Amino acid sequence: MGFFGDFKASLMKGDVLSLATAVVIGGAFGKIVGSAVDDVIMPIVGLLTGGIDFTQKFITLDGNSYETLAKAKEAGAAVITYGNLVQAIINFVIISFFIFVVLRAAEKAKKKEEVVAAPAGPTQEELLTQIRDLLKK
Repeated sequence: MGFFGDFKASLMKGDVLSLATAVVIGGAFGKIVGSAVDDVIMPIVGLLTGGIDFTQKFITLDGNSYETLAKAKEAGAAVITYGNLVQAIINFVIISFFIFVVLRAAEKAKKKEEVVAAPAGPTQEELLTQIRDLLKK
């Protein structure tokens, strides 16, 4: 088998296909979660924090004071944008909680789907014994 044959066989393994499916679904799920965070949850967080935009929080390292982050960057000042870190932490906590809730609901749904196993029928040996006995008669 040549290089391309080996490559094709490698791609067709169940693990690779499962991983590819998970990546595609994960990307789509990421968009859903991102939209829920940005469009639903963050406006509520903004309301609770008095409309604070954390992405505009910064510290200048040149000792000067600037009205906005854009003006500080325009002046070429070195800035530490700690607000971006705070925003990323808030987003992480919210996204983690959202994923936890979805996974918990999926686990509960999975438990409900579990059906009690049907009673086991006769084993193969028992069936063969019955057939043997019937043939003897």
